Amino acid sequence: MGRVLKSDFLVALPSLRSGAARLLDFYGAYDEYNRCDTEPEADAQAMFADWRLVGQDLEDAMSQFETSTNKS
Repeated sequence: MGRVLKSDFLVALPSLRSGAARLLDFYGAYDEYNRCDTEPEADAQAMFADWRLVGQDLEDAMSQFETSTNKS
């Protein structure tokens, strides 16, 4: 449970400064997103990140189960 994995590499993560700049960006020129060269590459990276999170959830659940059964 100590590791924090994320699955948001294709999503823009703006800072406070860029959020304030977007208030005056009426034409969307400031929009910037993380990109991949090809759609299959983006899909592969997204699936890899999703399965890492599934694995982390399973690991956390098994650890909690072991802890709860050892206390009994």
